[in-house]
Amino acid sequence: MKQFLSVHDATDIPGLIREALEHKANPWKHKNSGNGKRIGCLFLNPSMRTRLSTQVAAQQLGMECIVFNVGAEGWSMEFEDGAIMNGTTVEHVKDAAPILGNYVDILAVRTFPGLKDREADYSEHIMHQFIQYAGVPVLSLESATRHPLQSLTDVITITEELQQHPIGKKRPKVVLTWAPHVKALPQCVANSFAEWVGAWGEVDCVIAQPPGYELDASFTHQATVVHHQEEALRDADFVYVKNWSSFQHYGTLPEVKENWLLNNEKWSLTHNAKLMHCLPVRRNVELPDELLDGPHSLVTRQASNRVWAAQVVIHKMLHP
Repeated sequence: MKQFLSVHDATDIPGLIREALEHKANPWKHKNSGNGKRIGCLFLNPSMRTRLSTQVAAQQLGMECIVFNVGAEGWSMEFEDGAIMNGTTVEHVKDAAPILGNYVDILAVRTFPGLKDREADYSEHIMHQFIQYAGVPVLSLESATRHPLQSLTDVITITEELQQHPIGKKRPKVVLTWAPHVKALPQCVANSFAEWVGAWGEVDCVIAQPPGYELDASFTHQATVVHHQEEALRDADFVYVKNWSSFQHYGTLPEVKENWLLNNEKWSLTHNAKLMHCLPVRRNVELPDELLDGPHSLVTRQASNRVWAAQVVIHKMLHP
C-alpha cells in the first residue's frame, strides 16, 4: 500500500478487516516492523481520536511518531501556485512538504474543507499538494471529502459485532441517517462511509436524509437513498448517525421541519439495531442520552477500534 487516501487504496477490504482484528487480538505482534521508521502527523485542524489512535498504532509497530499542529505550532501555510505571499500565510507547501518528507518515512495529513467553494474542496487540492511535493507515502487522517481511517474502522466494527453476535441474515441492513446539528459540518464521514460499504459489498446500505441534504451521487450510487427516517429504520441492523451540510447548496443548512432526532420509540422500528457514531457527538442535539448510554450503543468500541484501523494501514504502508 503506497498511500491511503480512500477505499480505492484498499484492494482487499475483507483481508484488511481480518488483519486489523488480528492486530487487535495481538497488538504487539508486529512491534519491530517499524523499527528505525518515523511517521509525521500533520494536523491542519484539531483532532483527538484520530491523533491519539494513530500515535498508539505507530508506537505498537515500533515507530516514532511526530505530531505537528499547523497554525498553532508553526507558520500558516499557503497552497496556491503563484501566490504573492504578502498576507497572512508565511510558508508555502512547496517549501514545507519536501522538508517534511526528508524528516519522516510516512506523512499523515489531516485537513478540512472550507465549505465555501465546493469545486475547490472536492478537488482535494491541499491533500494533493502534499502528495506532489512530500516525496514519501501519504496517509489521510481526514480530507475535504473523505475520512478513510474512520470508514475502515466502521466496517471493522460491523464485522466484529456480526462475528460476536450473528443476526441470522445473509446481508445485514445498515442505515446511515442524517442528524441535526448546531452548525454546518462537511460531508467527509458520510461520503466515505457510503463509499466503503458500497465497495465492501457485504451489507445493504440505506441513506436517510431530509430533502436538500443529498450527498454527491458518486459516493452513494450503491446505496438506497430515502427522505423518510422511519422508513429507513425499519428492520435495520446497524444505524450510523451523522450530521452533514448540503452538497447541492454547498455548506448551507436547509430548513428541516421534521424531527430527525432519534429516540427509543423510533429505535423500536429497527431489528434490535446497534448504534454507531464517529464522535465527537453533541448530546441531545445529534443523539439523546437514552440511546448513547443504552445497550445498543457501539460508539465506545467503534472509537477504540480506530487504533486497529490505523495500525493495519501503517503496517501495510511500511511493507507494501
